[in-house]
Amino acid sequence: MRENKVGAIAIKSFTLLVVLGTAYQAMAQDAPKLYPSMAPIEQYLMTDRDAEIALARSAAPESISRDADVLVLGRHGFETAVKGKNGFVCIVERSWTSAADPDFWNPKVRTPICWNAAAARSILVRNIKRTDLILAGRTQAQTDEIIVAAVDKKELPAVESGAVCYMMSKQGYGGDTVEHWPSHLMFYFPQTDPAIWGANLPGSPVVALSDTREHVTTFVIAVQRWSDGTEYREGSVAEHHH
Repeated sequence: MRENKVGAIAIKSFTLLVVLGTAYQAMAQDAPKLYPSMAPIEQYLMTDRDAEIALARSAAPESISRDADVLVLGRHGFETAVKGKNGFVCIVERSWTSAADPDFWNPKVRTPICWNAAAARSILVRNIKRTDLILAGRTQAQTDEIIVAAVDKKELPAVESGAVCYMMSKQGYGGDTVEHWPSHLMFYFPQTDPAIWGANLPGSPVVALSDTREHVTTFVIAVQRWSDGTEYREGSVAEHHH
């Protein structure tokens, strides 16, 4: 696990899993490599476009997601399936942008996320670029290096002020490492000191992850409800991912 490559684009921090109350079953180095390379592209795609749109929208309350743009994954990358009007963009992310390292190539991962306009113009742009590189046959390491270089050269935008994403879906599948994320929000800032939020301190509900290579600090706050309004409780997630 590379210390400096945590949490900004893909949430890759064991701390986060523990703090958000999700048990991490096996440390990455002990687990056999179940997904050593990319599976055939078909396994990452969803054949039912309407189901993908609905899953993407489940990331945020309907008051937000019903007027959002929705992107779906095609063979050559993400494409707009629904044009919205409130600046939000909802998407079902795949393993290479939203799973822990052991699940990097896990074709079953489906992570619903809704980004506000500021996040869509900055963080999401990086994730879409990452997806394009993966679909073009790049390795995980090559993709990381290209993204970092593009951020440094300002070919990819810096984190925009006010960037936030909603991950409140009861559905989806996070991978073998964390089958389902607790309901939470993520706030993105240009790299900053987590202590200004009181993050990562004993008893604080705020978790922070700083990515020194991509120059972003992500603050994570667990919330008490799923996007459908039901209360989040440990073990309250139904098995949706079969």
